[in-house]
Amino acid sequence: MTGRGETQSILARLPDPMRQTVDLFTRHLERERGRSAHTVRAYAGDVVSLLDHATRMSCTAIEDIDLAVLRSWLARLRTTGSARTSLARRAAAARTFTAWAHREGLLPLDVGQRLASPKARRDLPGVLRQDQATALVTAPDRRRPKTDRRTGDAEATAVTLRDSAALELLYATGIRVSELCGLDVTDVDHGRRVVRVLGKGSKERSVPYGVPAGRAIGAWLRHGRPALATGRSGSALLLGARGGRLQPTTVRQLVAAYAEATGLPHLSPHGLRHSAATHLLEGGADLRTVQEILGHASLATTQIYTHVSIERLRAAYRQAHPRA
Repeated sequence: MTGRGETQSILARLPDPMRQTVDLFTRHLERERGRSAHTVRAYAGDVVSLLDHATRMSCTAIEDIDLAVLRSWLARLRTTGSARTSLARRAAAARTFTAWAHREGLLPLDVGQRLASPKARRDLPGVLRQDQATALVTAPDRRRPKTDRRTGDAEATAVTLRDSAALELLYATGIRVSELCGLDVTDVDHGRRVVRVLGKGSKERSVPYGVPAGRAIGAWLRHGRPALATGRSGSALLLGARGGRLQPTTVRQLVAAYAEATGLPHLSPHGLRHSAATHLLEGGADLRTVQEILGHASLATTQIYTHVSIERLRAAYRQAHPRA
């Protein structure tokens, strides 16, 4: 992806009408489509790249862009080393842009409708076994310093309780790390054992969690959060060591650290999400339920986990069956 500074430099070189069109398209994504800030930046950067390529092909206005320009743009990106996943996303951005431009009367035809994009190769996500996941999420309990209670090191104990709550929630709910960090205290319904999650596109969903996660959340709220809370904590459920809202970078670091301490391969919060989804399916949950829990807009996104489960079954079969 083009860096933000480079994108702004390219945008400044575009003709005024094209720059204005980029601004209008960006506002459309933000206000009408409700896209995340990250998605808006990525799509805007792709459109700037497309328009820059179009001007190099002697296009002076948006209406000059045709299917040949789109295909030429993707071909150039391919020759400069863009990955298949990147090309697929850029093609999607171009189709979104041309559909919008056609509706706005800027293009006589929606030329992106016929734009094919390379299928992104989807590697099967690595997942933990159920015993490995259990070992990981209970690692803070085993690592909690025994001297904390004697020395009154409330902060160290509080951080450990927070880590336990974060790990248990990630695995129990399969939520994204950004969703975890965005949780407020009021988003937890202790009676029904569900959390209210604000996902991609500002879509809200309720996700259940189990008894172990409930215990970890309760211990954190009773004994951990009060020790870290400051005036800047607000309503955040999980806090950093200085009292502010816990940040995704910190969660990634603590997941990797506990995985290493437990003797597991390197793991990210998304790895726990993969594991949760796979274990739900292996336990008999239907695909639609898993889709709702994960907050996937499309069932096709969730279906990758069925392949993960099948691969695990095949591996167990090959290892155990005498005629495998």
